[in-house]
Amino acid sequence: MKPDEFTFKIRDAVCGMETTSGSPYRTEYAGKMYYFCSDHCKRKFIRTPAPYFSGMPHPADDRGSDGIYTCPMHPEVIQDRPGDCPKCGMALEPMRAKSGDQEDPELKDMVRRLGLSTALTFPLLVLTMGAMWPGHSWMAGLPGALQPWVELALAAPVVFWGGWPFFVRAWRSLVTRNLNMFTLIGLGVGTAFTYSLTAVLFPEIFPADVKDMHGRVAVYFEAAAGIITLVLLGQVLELRARSRSGAAIKALLGLAPKTARRLRADGNEEDVALDEVHVGDRLRVRPGEKIPVDGVVLEGVSWVDESMLTGEPLDVEKSRGLRVVGATLNGKGSLVMQAEKVGASTMLARIVELTAQAQRSRAPVQKLADQVSGYFVPTVVLAAVLTFAAWIWWGPKPPLAYALVNAVAVLIIACPCALGLATPMSVMVAVGKGAGMGVLFKNAEAIEILRNVDTLVVDKTGTLTQGKPKVGQVIPAPGTSEQDVLFWAAGLEKGSEHLLGAAIVSAAQGIALETGTEVQSITGQGIAGKVKTQNVVLGNRAYLESAGVGTQDWEKSAEALQQAGHTVVYLAVEGKIMGVLGISDPIKPSTLPTVQKLQALV
Repeated sequence: MKPDEFTFKIRDAVCGMETTSGSPYRTEYAGKMYYFCSDHCKRKFIRTPAPYFSGMPHPADDRGSDGIYTCPMHPEVIQDRPGDCPKCGMALEPMRAKSGDQEDPELKDMVRRLGLSTALTFPLLVLTMGAMWPGHSWMAGLPGALQPWVELALAAPVVFWGGWPFFVRAWRSLVTRNLNMFTLIGLGVGTAFTYSLTAVLFPEIFPADVKDMHGRVAVYFEAAAGIITLVLLGQVLELRARSRSGAAIKALLGLAPKTARRLRADGNEEDVALDEVHVGDRLRVRPGEKIPVDGVVLEGVSWVDESMLTGEPLDVEKSRGLRVVGATLNGKGSLVMQAEKVGASTMLARIVELTAQAQRSRAPVQKLADQVSGYFVPTVVLAAVLTFAAWIWWGPKPPLAYALVNAVAVLIIACPCALGLATPMSVMVAVGKGAGMGVLFKNAEAIEILRNVDTLVVDKTGTLTQGKPKVGQVIPAPGTSEQDVLFWAAGLEKGSEHLLGAAIVSAAQGIALETGTEVQSITGQGIAGKVKTQNVVLGNRAYLESAGVGTQDWEKSAEALQQAGHTVVYLAVEGKIMGVLGISDPIKPSTLPTVQKLQALV
């Protein structure tokens, strides 16, 4: 994939509609590139840009949009400071991922609340449900009149401290009229606790019909505390899933080097932090170092490992005028390059942005869950109101007590502790795990569609094979031995960074080699030079014929090697073919069982 072919989604700053970085409607303002869905929006922005540019994130911005936050469940919610989503109550997260091991403060807080809530809820459940267990005589020592007060003491910290964030979100959902899961949790738990507290403090206001044989009113402290604890558990699981997914993105960010070696105008060199590299800077990439940013080669020749980007294990030759991509690994040669894309404009940064956007995207089933939730919450509230009204109107005396008890029962039973958690959490886990394994999803919908795939097309080299070619067969000319063929071929390839050349040198281990001189190579064709003052040519058929070496007598041998899965390399010394080599990439041991398992799924 070429860098220019890599596009990403972005929101139109004027109308808010989704467009892409490939949109022809774009303009630059204050050093940033803005993209639009239509020419109308572009012209409107150009006329009065101020109202639109202040709070809108732009992936084209190299630095400075780290302070933009969005909701993982509602990407349309964007603000310039941390906080909670006004629609679902979830904590907003930065739109741009950062490298490092920053601790999630929300996860830390929720884990602390879950720990205390679990420690108090467990004995509360044992206390209230213990009487249903066989052999519960151990509870006989607790006076009946004291039990509600003990339940109150255990439940109060869970509800007021453990569940405080949920009450805040519930209140915000009511104020903003975005009813959600926390609306029901707040109403259900709040009503249950308030009712139970009233029953403990003022039992005389309740009718005799709702009291037990000891004159006590049933309380719901364990239900209130249990719901809070379960919701906290769901929040912790979700936040940990988000944290693991974020770790996969941080791992991608970690592929980039931390520094670059910049060439100053006076000819001296200096190591600078990567965020200090600017477009136009001249950078030196030494052997074995990673390419710092995207750019073009000015000087030098080397082979670069681009498997991070393409998955292809074969190194790619880079010389003057050819483009290099940041985070790819330079080989044994030294390069001088000019930076063309830095910061958020590099290929790696755009891959990270794509992965982050995929995490925040919404699958069709998730949208359906949101629609159901949008109808479900007001329906439950309406059902509780109607229940309350029905018991007030037709219920026995005192009607208020009966109405309150039954309305509370509706809210508690309908409280959807996990509504809205399962789908977004599964999407985040899938995207994060995929990113960690080198699989990038364009959006959440792609994950859902993946279940319908019945055909898998895979690249052979490095996927089904080991990605490390080996010489499988050597056919020498009459009067020449295999060792002679390897001597001339390996001598020419000695010091080469090409995988096929390395395979030939590896096959010649134990042979005393002469290093080739005046070596010249043509990518994809072959290599020529001198070994012991003899002119040696090594390459494919077309390369040798272009050098004036005839290959007709070796057609059958070459065809036999090709049918056996080998790449054929011809060797000629002083214009005469000395033999041919068959080089192949061994199949991974795991390939056959993997293919068999995939076939069994069809």
